[in-house]
Amino acid sequence: MTEPNAVAPPEAITAPPAPQPQPFDIEQPACFYLGREYDIASSQVLADKHVMYDARDLTTHGVVVGMTGSGKTGLCISLLEEAAIDGIPCIIIDPKGDLANLLLQFPNLDPKDFEPWLNPEDARQKKLSPLEYATDLAKRWRQGLADSYQKPERVALCRDSSEWRVYTPGSEAGLTLSILGSFAAPRGELPREALNQRIDATASAVLGLTGLEADPVQSREHILIAQLLMHSWTRGKDLDLRGLIQQVQTPPMDQVGAFDVETFYPEKDRLKLAVALNNILAAPSFSTWITGEPLDLAKMLDGGDRPRQLIFSIAHLDDTQRMFFVALLLVEILNWTRKQPGTSSLRALVYFDEVFGYLPPHPANPPTKVPLMTLLKQARAFGVGVLLATQNPVDLDYKALSNAGTWFVGKLQTERDKARLIEGLEGVAAERGTLSDRNYLKASSRR
Repeated sequence: MTEPNAVAPPEAITAPPAPQPQPFDIEQPACFYLGREYDIASSQVLADKHVMYDARDLTTHGVVVGMTGSGKTGLCISLLEEAAIDGIPCIIIDPKGDLANLLLQFPNLDPKDFEPWLNPEDARQKKLSPLEYATDLAKRWRQGLADSYQKPERVALCRDSSEWRVYTPGSEAGLTLSILGSFAAPRGELPREALNQRIDATASAVLGLTGLEADPVQSREHILIAQLLMHSWTRGKDLDLRGLIQQVQTPPMDQVGAFDVETFYPEKDRLKLAVALNNILAAPSFSTWITGEPLDLAKMLDGGDRPRQLIFSIAHLDDTQRMFFVALLLVEILNWTRKQPGTSSLRALVYFDEVFGYLPPHPANPPTKVPLMTLLKQARAFGVGVLLATQNPVDLDYKALSNAGTWFVGKLQTERDKARLIEGLEGVAAERGTLSDRNYLKASSRR
């Protein structure tokens, strides 16, 4: 202690405290709070510069690219949580199986709430007891919220603003879905182009389960199943897999194109296809595909008293099953989207956590590609945004992604990835009649 009125020695005089950021309202309507700006030149976070992303910008879709550890998933989770807080329903496709963690919301930040969900092995490696590790994690959560100018009450707001549902097609780990039970005929008026897209995607998905990569134009298997679906659906009749198998054996129509059915696809060959489809139906592993809720997005989204966040977790499926399910889901999303009235606001968000393999460059054409491309082209008019995330830009069809108005770019792994991304951004700029600075993009990609 110094005496009253005593003059402090020069070494005791300190600089005035740094100015504190002014209070900022992060609950602006129809805006997503994404944190604070980062200055690339100085490599510093700008404490007084907040990033408020207009939700309407996602109606022109978004793409998130960046290698593992670049913050890609963290950004996407922030966008999904902000959408939930604003009451915007989300349809989340989760190939890695980790987005169910969105349901782990602990507004009290009590270590005992964290403890049941922690991996004991992680605690052991840090030489901590599970409770000590949970306490440390709760402390980091609290600090992270404070650093981003958020309060624990916002966690409760996110939890309570929406109803969260996790579906696990082909498994009873979460909510079950009846996928193979019924290929229901579309209800209401559906343009012929939309009907054809739905038929092609469904036929490709079903044949994919048999191991057949069937071209919609060249494959007689694809053409036959498409014709059977067309025959039933244009008459307003639903099909299930059992009925489809029976119709493969005994088609309800006499001709396919200019040929009679027997000339186009002889009975003995049709029997082989029927057996392959029947093996799917008879396999015990597929019993879980025919129980649960039907894949009816209108009912799934509108069934509660709060907006719903639907997470489709598919990490447990093999590649063929994933392609089958995602193709059917995308067709259902497209069908639901087209039935919505037009709006300039963000009505719903479709998030695809890892789109690798589902929207590949030409000439690859999996059954997911056409409905995804169609969503990117048409969903804006209905207020439905699409957000795609991937590690490697070279794996994506940039013709489709030219429809994306927002690009979130993290650290990229190779020079090839950077070059492809810059090429894609220049293509987007040209498509929209704006300019891009290649030298600036190159310099930024090296930071």
